[in-house]
This record gives sequence, structure tokens and C-alpha cells, in this order.
Amino acid sequence: MVDVPAVPPPPDLVHVVSHGPHCLDGVTSAVAVARFHAGSEIVPIFANNPEINEAIQGVPPPAAGRTHELWITDISWNQPATDAHLRTLAAAGTRLRWIDHHRTAIERLKRGAIDVPLATMVVEDTYAASRLVFEHLKGRLAAEGGTPSGRAEHAAAFLALEKLVALADDNDRWIHALAGSRELALTVGAMRDATAYGELLAIGADVRSTPLMREAEARVTAEVAATHALAEKTRRERRVGDVTVIAAWCAGYPSEIGDRWGRATSNAVVALYDTKSAGVSFRRSPASQVDLSRVAETFGGGGHAAAAGCKIPGMGERDADALAGLVADAVAKVTRAA
Repeated sequence: MVDVPAVPPPPDLVHVVSHGPHCLDGVTSAVAVARFHAGSEIVPIFANNPEINEAIQGVPPPAAGRTHELWITDISWNQPATDAHLRTLAAAGTRLRWIDHHRTAIERLKRGAIDVPLATMVVEDTYAASRLVFEHLKGRLAAEGGTPSGRAEHAAAFLALEKLVALADDNDRWIHALAGSRELALTVGAMRDATAYGELLAIGADVRSTPLMREAEARVTAEVAATHALAEKTRRERRVGDVTVIAAWCAGYPSEIGDRWGRATSNAVVALYDTKSAGVSFRRSPASQVDLSRVAETFGGGGHAAAAGCKIPGMGERDADALAGLVADAVAKVTRAA
């Protein structure tokens, strides 16, 4: 006889800390975990990079007699105190699961900077985080005989996320080969608070827009036009060797501006201060080799080689010319070290 591994019972409580609430990839990652664990109590927590340590450190240990999982998806932490808190949760019985695809997370692992007893760890840049989460859980589904932790009624609802996951992956990796992926990401970005999570949690296999999503889509058109106008008005440039650093202010949708300007200027690094988030987003030309994750790291942020972000204290009281100078200095430092 062949021994079949016992399927662990479903957790009573699942905290999901993910990138969001306005990131399609991060929200879809959380939705995948929630659908897989339908029937458990799910507590979604969304954070951006500057908020992640506080968000994780705020997750409490399980109450006596309760089984608990903590999923961290599409984002990583960077403080020793967060490692310590995660170790405390694990000692209290929490199963810790981390899935991420950002360059900064991969580099931290290579440096041995993670000291946490993880039950699951998938950290690679093969796909966006949502697809990594979905594929991992689909593998678990197969290993458990086609039912998530023994609950057959939830399997079909989980697998119905395949199209949503494909759209999130297509957009987050800037492939844009699937019709509607960019529009869906813009819609999620335009939705208020954590509304997108609730809408995508209940969305059908065809990913047809809900009434709330259609309202958000209508707002996007006007908002994108306004943020482009602000960016053009405040645009400033600096040269760093053969790299053109472009800086500007925007009111949301930095990816839209960065994509357009990056394609119009060869070997450009675009830095956009977002008046809505008070954060700085970095994008680059398609052929540029400047590692934006390292540029962002000089300001305490992180991300991907082609798209990253950070917060620069006091930047909102300065101007695009000051931002261009700061980013030009960071680009010079990064390119010298490469």
C-alpha cells in the first residue's frame, strides 16, 4: 500500500496581508487565498511598501483553540522586528505562507535576510504574485484530491478565477497581450478603499464588470486626462550619462504616464510624485537597463527592475525640479555600482 499524506484541516482563521487595495495583482492574490479557504474566517489586510511592517506586526496570535494561517502575498517586509513578530506567531501555532515576485524580495532571500519559519515560500519572478498564488493553490488542490482541504463545494469557485488571474498576470508583468487587462487594472486602481476586493471576490469566471466596477471605469477616463495634464505642466528633465531622468507631479495613474513617456523617450527613467498617495513611482523605457528596484531602495522603497516605488519625506512640499535632481543622483549611484 502507498501511504497518502493526511490533508491538514482547514484553518479557522486566515489573515491575508497583500499589496493593495488598488493593485490588481495584490487584490487578486488575496481573492485567490480567500476563495481557496472559503468557509474559514478571512481577514484581508492591504498595505503599500511603507506600511507593510506595521500591517504584519498588527496581526495578532490565534485565540486559544483556533487554528490560524497568515498569508503574505505580493509584498515583503524589511524590519527585524517584523521577523521577530512572525516568529512569535509561528510559535503560537500560526502557519506562515509567503508568496512574492518582487526583485527586492528575491534579493533579500539571496542575502539570507529572512529569518522566519515559513510553511510555504514561493519567491520568484517567473509570474506575477497572483499567478504564483493560484498555481501553488491549484497544486495543493490536486494533491488533496481536487478539494481545498476537503471542501468540494469550493473547488469550482476557486478554479473559476483562472481568467482573472491571467489578466492580473498579463498586466502586472507589462505584457498586455490579453484584451482588457490594463483596463481592469485601472478600474481596480480607481475603486475606493477595499471595494475592489469585495467585487473581485464575488466576480464570475468571465470577469464581467459589476455595476460598481462600471462606475469606476467611468471615473477613470476623466481622471487619467486630468493627471496627464498635471504631469505635462510640471515635467522636468535631467541627464545622467545617456539616461534621461524625467520627473513630474501627477494625481494618480503614474503607470499610465510612465508608460507613455517611457515609450516616447529612449533610455528614460520616469519619476512621478503622486499627490494622492504621497508616494513616488518609477518607470523606465522598454529598452532601459536601469534597475528601478535599486533606485527605489536608495529612498527606502522597492519593487521590480522596470517598475518600483518609494516615499520621500517632505517631497510634497518641494517640486518636480527637486525630484529630478534627487532621482538623477540615485540613478548615477546605481549605474556606477552596476
